[in-house]
Amino acid sequence: MSRGRACVLGATGQIGRAAVRALREDGWDVTAASRGGGRDRTWDADVRSVALDRDEEGALASALGDGCDLLVDMVAYGGTHAGQLTALAGRIGSAVVVSSGAVYVDEHGRGFDTQDRPDGAPRYPVPIPETQPTVAPGGTTYATRKVELEQGLLAAGGTLPVTLLRAGAVHGPYCRTPRELYFVKRALDGRGRRVLAYGGTSRFHPVHVSNVAELIRLAALRPGSRVLNAGDPEAPTVAGIGAAVDAVLGRETETVTVDGPPPEGHVGETPWSAPNPIVYDMTAAEQELGYRPVTGYADSLPGTVQWLVSALRDRGWAEAFPAMRRAYGEALFDYAAEDAWLERYDRRG
Repeated sequence: MSRGRACVLGATGQIGRAAVRALREDGWDVTAASRGGGRDRTWDADVRSVALDRDEEGALASALGDGCDLLVDMVAYGGTHAGQLTALAGRIGSAVVVSSGAVYVDEHGRGFDTQDRPDGAPRYPVPIPETQPTVAPGGTTYATRKVELEQGLLAAGGTLPVTLLRAGAVHGPYCRTPRELYFVKRALDGRGRRVLAYGGTSRFHPVHVSNVAELIRLAALRPGSRVLNAGDPEAPTVAGIGAAVDAVLGRETETVTVDGPPPEGHVGETPWSAPNPIVYDMTAAEQELGYRPVTGYADSLPGTVQWLVSALRDRGWAEAFPAMRRAYGEALFDYAAEDAWLERYDRRG
């Protein structure tokens, strides 16, 4: 017996692929909507795929037809998309919308958008609860647009029950900015040493796509208006992540740690680097949804590494992951700068 009709927006993205699969396996009749109307090879034949540009006038309303029991939105930002969804509240039973843990600020108003403030990097509580303050809504940054989206949707709680998932550092296959690339490429390039700032102790809470998909599945079964964090069962240190990647690839890498920030330029800086831990509290998801993680970071890592190795087989990293290059620049793999610093480090030692 079907649980009802579900429509997934952004279905061929990283989280969308897993969410479609999880919902279909749980008995939902799923329509997978994306700009290209593509399919994932792991979906069964009953998944209906449609091409949809949600910003085209009337396109989403047309795709919904006479409505759906569940709308899952991976690609919503800002007040415009919040208004788009709330205007269709009468045709949507409930919604699950992916937001981001980047919305949080500390007690001094410092957050992801203000990393370079003179008074220092944000210092969040460990772990961060959903009650932690957020940036003000606005249209200028990723975080402010997500808060604008959240507030617009929560204001319509009486007509559209919506679960907002504040995701951590999403990982797994099909990621556009895979943080694991930092270690995987170095191993493939035969780098025998690496430098890690902040003593290698930086923690930026990851969440595997299958865990986000499980949260989506559970929220679909328990409609309500709420905000929940989305994270893995553990938040490993950056040094631990490097060691875990080495283990998957059967490599050994010497790690040189530096107390404090990068000692020179971007040497020792990784996509996880931060002076203070960023760890999300998962208690609310456990209590409200009965959430139990599908996988942990180390257990999921072989699939991610295999996907990365395959992606790099015939292409350079910047071609394979252009969004990664835009986010971090060529300095991500500036081996010359690393080697020059290591040479000076060895002489001092």
